[in-house]
Amino acid sequence: MSADDDQDLLTGLYTPARARKVLGEWLGVGDTRVHGLLLVLGRFDSVNIAHGTSAGDFALTEVARRIAHFGQDEFADDAWFAARLDGGKFLLATREPCSRERWQFLAEALADTVAQPLAGASVGLPQLWPHIALVRALSGDDPTSMLSRLSDAQIALKGEAGRRVVWIDRDEAPPGIDTARVEAELRRALDQGAVSLMFQPQFALADDRLVGAEALVRWDQPLLGSIGGEALLRIAARADLTTQLTRKVVGAALKSVLKWPAGLKCSINVTAADLAVARFPREMLDMVGDLAVDPERITLEITEQALLGDLDLAARSLGLLRDAGMRIALDDFGAGFCNFGYLKYLPLDIIKLDRIMLDGVAENPRDRAVLRAVVALARALDLQVLAEGVENEAQRQIAAEEGCTAYQGFLRSKPLKQEDFLQLAGKSG
Repeated sequence: MSADDDQDLLTGLYTPARARKVLGEWLGVGDTRVHGLLLVLGRFDSVNIAHGTSAGDFALTEVARRIAHFGQDEFADDAWFAARLDGGKFLLATREPCSRERWQFLAEALADTVAQPLAGASVGLPQLWPHIALVRALSGDDPTSMLSRLSDAQIALKGEAGRRVVWIDRDEAPPGIDTARVEAELRRALDQGAVSLMFQPQFALADDRLVGAEALVRWDQPLLGSIGGEALLRIAARADLTTQLTRKVVGAALKSVLKWPAGLKCSINVTAADLAVARFPREMLDMVGDLAVDPERITLEITEQALLGDLDLAARSLGLLRDAGMRIALDDFGAGFCNFGYLKYLPLDIIKLDRIMLDGVAENPRDRAVLRAVVALARALDLQVLAEGVENEAQRQIAAEEGCTAYQGFLRSKPLKQEDFLQLAGKSG
């Protein structure tokens, strides 16, 4: 199968042919239970008609990016994939153990993520309304039968105005999830310190030395299992707990850093809700000071979504934290719409290349040329470059040859608990 057969040229997701091949491999393995969802974009045709095909292409690539990041947050790298089937239709599938309640909850969270406003390519883009059909593979299913049942769901989706998520196998559909109960449980978990951190190790490309880690928050919810990333942020946002969640993450990360070998740095994600609060820099610095953590060991990661509000306030807040010694990183660079104005307007030290920037660099000279150009731009601005999602030695080698500074990814390590990270740090030292 050629590279073009594997990867959708516009979005970088799997093609239908590649999706069928992987589903066939999964369904052919004994007791593997495969879950799939079909996401269909409502109002997509109106984007092409009213704003042109370039705006439509932007919308598709941005939705693909959101789906891919959602999968990266929730599943192990080899246990999921996302594909663009046709137009505004996307498939997300996993072979990880997953209850029906968890799959439904993740679908609702993904719908929230995809429905967020689009910005960057054209003024006045309409909000896209995603419809999602869910399926759990039955005994004897093959890719054709599984995808056919999902395709049939489009009729059900169109026939239920206002409903975003439906199960194909209605008799097996779980009862609705009490979101108020989940939000209350999260509030209780935050009060009791029951959310935990995992650490994604980061390595220098020059000598493969461990240089730090990114802190990733997880919550083990009794019914839904382990939740993190966008899904957890959506729960927190609905319950007005985003800033409280950030405080818990920052506090736990700072206490963890105190036990790390000297010199290792910790990256902490900052949300739009955090940057919207004028007192955020002061609270952050107070926490660092109270725990006597060297601010130079802390890197704050921001995404473009976190910058869509008051950019002036964000720049001032980040400037205060950078003046105190912290480093600022622009996360997910190269995914979706890239606002190069951020590079000159914000007080940045690092750009983190989205994993899509490394997809295909070993096979496609054009992909490698894009990577080379982005790294050259970063160098001109005296910015370090960290490559995310490095999954094989060829990607690591190319990132090093093109001048990236550091990397993280499953090639060297999956996210680790604190004790396992300390063990790795001891070996690296």
